[in-house]
Amino acid sequence: MILVTTPTGQIGSRVLDSLLDAGDAAGEIRVIVRDPGRLSARVRARVEAVTGSHADPDVTAKACAGADRVFWLVPPAPTADSVDGHFRAFTRPLVDAIRTGGVERVVAVSTLGRGVARDAGQISASLAMDDEIRASGVHHRALCPPYLMENLLHQAGVIRDDGVIAMAAPGDRVLRTCTTRDIGATAARLLLDGSWTGQEDVPMVGPDALTPEDMARVVSEVLDRPVRFQRISAAEYRTSVLRYGASENWAQALTDLATATAEQGFYGSAAPSTPETAPTSFRRWCEEVLRPAVLA
Repeated sequence: MILVTTPTGQIGSRVLDSLLDAGDAAGEIRVIVRDPGRLSARVRARVEAVTGSHADPDVTAKACAGADRVFWLVPPAPTADSVDGHFRAFTRPLVDAIRTGGVERVVAVSTLGRGVARDAGQISASLAMDDEIRASGVHHRALCPPYLMENLLHQAGVIRDDGVIAMAAPGDRVLRTCTTRDIGATAARLLLDGSWTGQEDVPMVGPDALTPEDMARVVSEVLDRPVRFQRISAAEYRTSVLRYGASENWAQALTDLATATAEQGFYGSAAPSTPETAPTSFRRWCEEVLRPAVLA
């Protein structure tokens, strides 16, 4: 049996759709979901739902019973008092379930930066999560994307109204990217394959070597209107995150993340593209996803 967490999220929903598209090859599928009413009719007809949060030890233990493969993703929680505490609260129930149950393989969403990232906010917390899961001895694959293209969807209105893409990143340095659909497809392939063993990272780096300034030019061409890149300071970024209701700790962690990726370079040109796991180009994503969102 395959267990899928965050089945209504950007990545989890894509994992689930890919598994359902596989038909009988996927076998039994179970999900952990806070609100089963958000599942589509197609999903409800095919999967077993366990209601609750996978940070709840009882919920995770119940959902893992009889499951041998797990898709694992810690959802963001901008109002959390502690980023590290948030990741630990989700990870420990899984580790307990692995040690007492029959889970053999875990496919988890992580990040680039292992062995390089220092004081990197949510990135550091995600990498620590991997270490804790791997200490259980389970077979493990960490999907490791860089900057998610979908982050730009939060700026769709600003792109439309002001013609600006703003980031706390140098405009002239390569920022590697990946899309959630490629993460979902790769996760599903691994979940459907019961032969892999050991513990490994799976880099997920798209085919482009674009700087944020290059990305703005691509967006401008796709939208057929002027779009420019604007770098904002770490302090400005932190203020904007707080303005949208994030806790002080979460906002500071995101600021640390942005500073680390800019200064330590693990999302940069040194990360080779991996077309077998992340084939979607930035231009294609802009044409298929960003453009409709901006023009809506």
